Amino acid sequence: MALTALISIAVLALIIVVATVSPVNLGALAFVAAFVVGGILDGESTRDVLGEFPADMFVVLVGITYLFGIARSNGTVDRVIERTFRAVRGRAAALPWVFFGLSTVLCGIGGNPGAVAVILLPVGMAIASAHGVRPLVVAITIGMGATAGTFSPLGVLGITIRGIQAGNGLAFDPILLFVATLVAGVVAAGAATVLIGSGRPVAVATDPVAVRPGGGAATGPASDPGPRAGLGVECTVTLAAFVVLVAGALLFAIDIGFLSLSIAVLLALAYPASGRAAVRDISWGVVLLLTGVVTYVGVLERNGTIAWAGDAVASIEPALLAALLVCLIGAVVSAFASTMGMVVALVPMTAPLVLTGQVSPVGLVVALGISSSLVDVSPFSTCGALAMANASEHERRGVYRGLLAFSASVAVIGPLASWAVLVATGWF
Repeated sequence: MALTALISIAVLALIIVVATVSPVNLGALAFVAAFVVGGILDGESTRDVLGEFPADMFVVLVGITYLFGIARSNGTVDRVIERTFRAVRGRAAALPWVFFGLSTVLCGIGGNPGAVAVILLPVGMAIASAHGVRPLVVAITIGMGATAGTFSPLGVLGITIRGIQAGNGLAFDPILLFVATLVAGVVAAGAATVLIGSGRPVAVATDPVAVRPGGGAATGPASDPGPRAGLGVECTVTLAAFVVLVAGALLFAIDIGFLSLSIAVLLALAYPASGRAAVRDISWGVVLLLTGVVTYVGVLERNGTIAWAGDAVASIEPALLAALLVCLIGAVVSAFASTMGMVVALVPMTAPLVLTGQVSPVGLVVALGISSSLVDVSPFSTCGALAMANASEHERRGVYRGLLAFSASVAVIGPLASWAVLVATGWF
């Protein structure tokens, strides 16, 4: 058993390294690993290897990102951004928090954090430079907002963790997960704003950015903001669709996957042009990543690797120290690898530790989520790389150093603080 477990874990480590240093999707590597380990090492049939394929998660991710894609293609996302900028009303110092709020909302309604970063970072960093706000601060606040939003009940990781905990029969509190990550994101973003400084802001025009379809932007103060464009029927209907989604999922407990997919299909039927464009915006890379890793983790559960690794962690005394170790591992590895992949791989391994009765399942999974996600602005992550790519030539080195220092700090402070509050106290 120990040899099988060690080989299985070594394969997991190998595919994480390969996915980190190459452009190959971690999920694709995980599917191959599942067939190699399950089929060759364990002698399983193809049907058995695919036994833990998360069909429900597949429907949820496709439905949510399809709906978000429609909102993006028909201009609803652009309208929300534009209206938000108008609300700033000349307060340049508020720009980092405007972007924090935008990234939180966009990821909170199912947007892929990577896609949201692609939308907001070019606009945000250009506007920041034009108005005397440090682009580094805006990059960090966008990343922290995305961290908070993706753990919402409608966010990609919020949905994923709920499914994993339900599959393991463990308690889960989606509201605590979202509120705790939101607070952590606000604190981290606030600390960055204070310690780094926002620069010397200058006045922002009422319409500081002309948002172009597809997320592009013309930066600089607008000499003539012009009349405010109305939302239009299609954008209004799309916003109403998100209200229906939230109400149906949270108030009436309708399956969020089929509800979001049904709403997206209805919108696509009503507005075919947006529907066709939105299919390309479905986060197939995220879907592949999560379904592949979950399938491989299923192989590890059947061959006893998860139980072996969990027992090894649970054997560390005291249990609170083991919980802290898990959070630190999640933080350090996620700075270089996929946060989604790490969360999906690590959460099941906490089950034996939780079953000791010394650690709360709710507090531990929330602490692990915070620890693994605050480092998402690392220069080696998607968000960090995009931030550096969108920094001007003379700012790029400073942005790199700032993101590296920030992610290194939260890789230590995040696990320690979240563990101390959510796990060690026993309050949750």
